[in-house]
Amino acid sequence: MAENTGFILIPLVLVSVFFGIYSAGSDHFAALFTDYELDLNLWQVFCLSVLGFFIAFNYWNYAVEKLIYKNNHVLDNEFRKDSRIPKATYSFLDLDAERMSGVISFVLLNILLVFFIITYNYGQFYEAVKTPVQLSEETHERVNAVIMSIIMAILVIMFYFKSGFNFDPKAGLLKILAKIWIFLNAILVVSAALKNYEYIVNYAFTYKRLGVFAFLLLSLIGLALTFIKIQKQKKNIFLVNTMIWYFYGTVLMCSYFNWGGFITSQNMKRKDFAVNYHLTSINFSEKALLKYADEKNDQKLKRTLQAKVKNEMSKTFLSKIIYYQTIK
Repeated sequence: MAENTGFILIPLVLVSVFFGIYSAGSDHFAALFTDYELDLNLWQVFCLSVLGFFIAFNYWNYAVEKLIYKNNHVLDNEFRKDSRIPKATYSFLDLDAERMSGVISFVLLNILLVFFIITYNYGQFYEAVKTPVQLSEETHERVNAVIMSIIMAILVIMFYFKSGFNFDPKAGLLKILAKIWIFLNAILVVSAALKNYEYIVNYAFTYKRLGVFAFLLLSLIGLALTFIKIQKQKKNIFLVNTMIWYFYGTVLMCSYFNWGGFITSQNMKRKDFAVNYHLTSINFSEKALLKYADEKNDQKLKRTLQAKVKNEMSKTFLSKIIYYQTIK
């Protein structure tokens, strides 16, 4: 009975979850099978989540201090010696059955992901040109599906490689299949990046479209760290500890760059350049817009920009923004 659970139930649950994610990201993939609809009462989910957080907060508000001291070792990236002995995760499932469950799961998930990548890229590169609304909806759906797929992929790998299988001498095939799955997910991320780039080529740069690249970059980093976790036999907390630093570093590096100026300077090269949008909705774009006004001899735009810069420069010292002090 336990082996049947490991060989059938766990792979079936994993395949069902990823089938839902991939179906949401590609109409062609969904068309290969019968329609799939996830019926959830979001209000109930929200209420239960709020209640759960309330109970958890009130409990941990009293217990967290002792738990931190007692379980400080949980935050270590490396396994302790007494945790390196391969053993089954659950009492009803022995180690061999759990290992075979993982092999079956990853084989099925790899096959499912290959089909999704094929249909995903077919819809992207071989279908007729979409309208702006269709392209926008497709891009959002596919990027969301990819990010969700990456998150679930990392969680599944964390489930199987949380302890024993990291040091199981018989888990070689399981590790190879997991690494193949990581590689296929990386291909999926690249495909999503190309889709987002197509969107930008057709309809210009925006903050959100650049933000998609940032999320996809972090997804690739997460996959790379997951590969390192398997290869170097790290604990699951290694992914959390390291990704926090990468996320912080990404935010820190992005803060040094004037994205508003970059967006405006790039979009200025387009024939459909929307001046009012960049004037009102893009921050710190005045330098590029002044250059544009001079090139187009648009005196009205130039006067508007000069008035805005003058107003910013006349503010008190603590309210001034350094960017406007550099505009001549």
